[in-house]
Amino acid sequence: MRNAFGCMLAVLICWASMGRASGESMDVRLIEAREAFDEATKLKEAGKYSEARGRAGHALALREAVLGEMHPDVARSLKLIGDLHRLEGNFVRAGPLYQRALTIQEVSLGQSHPDVAASLNSLAVLYTDQGAYGQAEPLLQRALTIQEVSLGQSHPDVATSLNSLASLYFVQGLFDRAEPLYQRALAIREASLGESHPDVAIALGNLARLYSIQGVYRRAEPLYQRALAIQEASLGQTHPEVGASLNSLANLYASQGLYSRAESLYQRALAIREVALGGLHPDVASSLNNLAALYSDQGFYDRAVLLLQRALAIWETSFGQNHPDVADALSNLATLYFVQGLHGRAELLFRRALTIHEASLGKTHPGTAESLHNLATLYLEQGRYRRAEPLYRRALAIQEESLGPSHPDVAESLHNLATLYSEQGLYGRAEPLYRRSLALWESALGSNHPVVAASLNELGRLRLAQHRLSDALPLFSRSFSISERRLRHEALDFSGSSLSSFLFNLRFDEQLLYALLRAYPQDARVQHLALSAVLLLKGRSVSEIASISRTLYHSLSSRDRDTFERLRDLRTQLASLSLAGPGALSLDAYQKRIDSLIAEGDALEADLAKRSASLRALSTLPPPAEITGRVAASLPKDSALVEFIAYDDSPLVSKPGTPFTKRTRQIRYLALVLFPDASSHAVDLGPALPIDQAVSRLRDALAEKDVSFQSPAHALYQRVFQPLLPLLGSTRRLFLSPDGQLSLIPFSALHDGKGFLLDAFDFTYLTSGRELLPRALDGSHSSSIVVLADPDFTSALPATPSGSLPSSTSSPSSDSLERFFSAPRSELPRGAWVPLPGTRLEAQAIQHLLPQAQLFLGSEATKERLLHLPTPGILHLATHGFFLGNAAPAPASRGLAIVDSLGGAPPPQQEPLLNSGLVLAGALTSALGSTPSSEATLVTALELAGLNLWGTQLVVLSACDTGRGEVHLGQGVYGLRRALVAAGAETVLVSLWKVNDNSTHLLMDLYYRNLLAGQGRASALRGAMLSLRATHPHPHAWAPFIALGSDTPLRAITPAALQTPQPEILP
Repeated sequence: MRNAFGCMLAVLICWASMGRASGESMDVRLIEAREAFDEATKLKEAGKYSEARGRAGHALALREAVLGEMHPDVARSLKLIGDLHRLEGNFVRAGPLYQRALTIQEVSLGQSHPDVAASLNSLAVLYTDQGAYGQAEPLLQRALTIQEVSLGQSHPDVATSLNSLASLYFVQGLFDRAEPLYQRALAIREASLGESHPDVAIALGNLARLYSIQGVYRRAEPLYQRALAIQEASLGQTHPEVGASLNSLANLYASQGLYSRAESLYQRALAIREVALGGLHPDVASSLNNLAALYSDQGFYDRAVLLLQRALAIWETSFGQNHPDVADALSNLATLYFVQGLHGRAELLFRRALTIHEASLGKTHPGTAESLHNLATLYLEQGRYRRAEPLYRRALAIQEESLGPSHPDVAESLHNLATLYSEQGLYGRAEPLYRRSLALWESALGSNHPVVAASLNELGRLRLAQHRLSDALPLFSRSFSISERRLRHEALDFSGSSLSSFLFNLRFDEQLLYALLRAYPQDARVQHLALSAVLLLKGRSVSEIASISRTLYHSLSSRDRDTFERLRDLRTQLASLSLAGPGALSLDAYQKRIDSLIAEGDALEADLAKRSASLRALSTLPPPAEITGRVAASLPKDSALVEFIAYDDSPLVSKPGTPFTKRTRQIRYLALVLFPDASSHAVDLGPALPIDQAVSRLRDALAEKDVSFQSPAHALYQRVFQPLLPLLGSTRRLFLSPDGQLSLIPFSALHDGKGFLLDAFDFTYLTSGRELLPRALDGSHSSSIVVLADPDFTSALPATPSGSLPSSTSSPSSDSLERFFSAPRSELPRGAWVPLPGTRLEAQAIQHLLPQAQLFLGSEATKERLLHLPTPGILHLATHGFFLGNAAPAPASRGLAIVDSLGGAPPPQQEPLLNSGLVLAGALTSALGSTPSSEATLVTALELAGLNLWGTQLVVLSACDTGRGEVHLGQGVYGLRRALVAAGAETVLVSLWKVNDNSTHLLMDLYYRNLLAGQGRASALRGAMLSLRATHPHPHAWAPFIALGSDTPLRAITPAALQTPQPEILP
């Protein structure tokens, strides 16, 4: 027995020894597997997916050999390799790996283990990337349930699953379902990890992204800022995660047009990533790409190209020259070259991107279709139709197969193919494609989408080419109605973020209608459509609409401001949802959501409009079908409205085969005359160049007191007014809405060869004929009179200014002002802004007539006082004006101080209302480099646009050249006159050139006497001009001022001292 036991013991000892030896061998292999796994994880984080797969595969092989195929560690390796394939876009390979890992974990750990939930999450993310949202959602729901049961509802891993589920809803556009999940994930992390934990910052960023994509910027910004602060405190100011948060906040600012703020954050994010990750990391390339996009949006293409070239080099180094991300970078750079007209460079890059997409994604991938589309569009632009057609056809076939025949991308390819045929005169082949693309877009995006409007216009052009005007007009009319409806919704976005690009594109559609009018000037239907466009769109610029919206906000009570913010949120959500399309939503669900947002917004708007005149002005404009009749009904019986239109004219139908690059365009003038009975006439005034040259000659003659002024006054009369006479008949009272350079001359000074038009016509000027519509006034109006005059330009003011009016949110306007006042200013000469003692006499004369007038003279004529005035009934400003130009003023006149702004010409897209303004107390001190700053002493037109002048009957700018500004086609003059109209003033009196201080004082005294005698606000000016002309015959003295806006007499301004002697008018 003892021997048998001993032998057995020896065998057991032997087995034990073998086990130890074998275990030591297994430990070494598992350690190697662990090291390979960890190395693969690090390579994955560095974006080196191919190298990572090699190490992860080695770890998997070792674990399978040692542990068997059903061990949990094998599942972890499978999951890592699946992650790598997913990140490389190899979804087909990733899926089976995730499925196998999940099966192993369910068998070895049980179906309710937290690791099972992690694999469910990974598989769901894969399905989400593939657009298989229906398959992803139940997996995420199951993962969330497992974690809530096994870990508790407040565990941080539960927050991770909530975040994944919310992100699934986010990509589907189901924002209402995503928001509470993101909010719950944030609350869990704050409670379990503390409010300053880095994971809390991630949750804040997710919620901020949700608000940002909906355009609810005021809710997104504080979340991004808090996330950034947490990361800076917990991770350090140079951590890569800080760079990511800076990038997100910069994206938010860029989407609002806050370019300078966005740029500084992008630059800082780039610097952090370069230091922390190295100059060749893919995240550095992403930062370069973002900064390039910012510069491209501002028109700084050369800067953008350099950054994109560097980003491309990094991606090529990081991913290899044949990676899909490299192809995307090539396409971006090619697009920049295309915009710059560098078609040869663009073609090479587009072709290379196509080759990469075909090799990396396959010849039937949607990404390949996009590359085909890009190259085909380049060929279409160049007129290389034979090369473009097979590319468009192949892209269409790929999209129909991979995306389905009803996808919006299919509609785009159909539309482009139709355009290709139309450009060749193959209208029969083009029309069915246009019709099919239009039907697809209407089905997928809704009947009121901007893309639908553009498609209607193209189909209308085709029908014009087929000589089917009656079939084309309903399409143009419907397109215009869609765009106008969207413009009304965008009008409440006083950030101007999406409004700018929308108005830019809308301008092209508007000019199409004017070209149509030129082609069919006698067609009443065309006249009505063009009149509707000019009455609704002329002057509705980003600056003006945003200014009205800001004024509205500041005029509301605290409670109504909250309601207004909710209204703005609804409008921005509506715009975002409309532009994005239904996504994964059914068409029925999409339309119900659209209808719900419209209904809720309309109800809030109607409630607010009861208490706000400025909101009524925004929301009660007649629709296109009614605007012409309503304006006509507002005209006095003996009058007519003349709308001058400067537009960029191009052929409605080009000669077949003419490439876009070889088409000619020219600026032309049109005039539309509308009478009280709603009848109208149109006349083509011809090319703009000779008219603008005639304007320039007349302006020079008037400003310089040229004795031969009559010749240029007659020449311009012949070009722009004489053609109207057959249309006007006996009508002598005219409401003029000039455009282009015609905005810079007084029609009263035109000469018909016998006399000035001042003698024969009574002119009132308008920004747009829609200003004739009854104003939406609140129950009361102001009757106070405020005069700022004779500022003491050398007075010492506090160095820290009060600044402009506060804003409820960041805006491009505040961004522009910050950049304007922080930029180095060129030193101004001491004689630029000389004292104006005549303006003090002017102010005292007004007070003599109106004793209740408040005078702010000398050191009291400050910017701070002006910007914080209660709404006055009359506001009279008598001081120097400035306009950023290139001519110096005459010392004895109320001239313009010419400022070399930002080192030369304004950069692209600089806010035009910054180019003009008024000079107030302390300005000469700041110009000489002492305190106070220019921010405290110069008031820009942009700041004046933020005043609340709803209820102000008259603003008089008796400074010189206050009527000048930047001229924009279809938008009039951007300057002081426009700013004050936008702020709500009923009538604005401005000057068009530099005039003598003394003659201005006399004209103003006569003007106010006529007003107090009950004359209209424009008629009173005409009477003053006639009186002054008796002793000052040159129009330089009597014609510089024009009255814009209402011509009715003043209300509730009590006449006083009318018995005082008339002023002595000296030659």
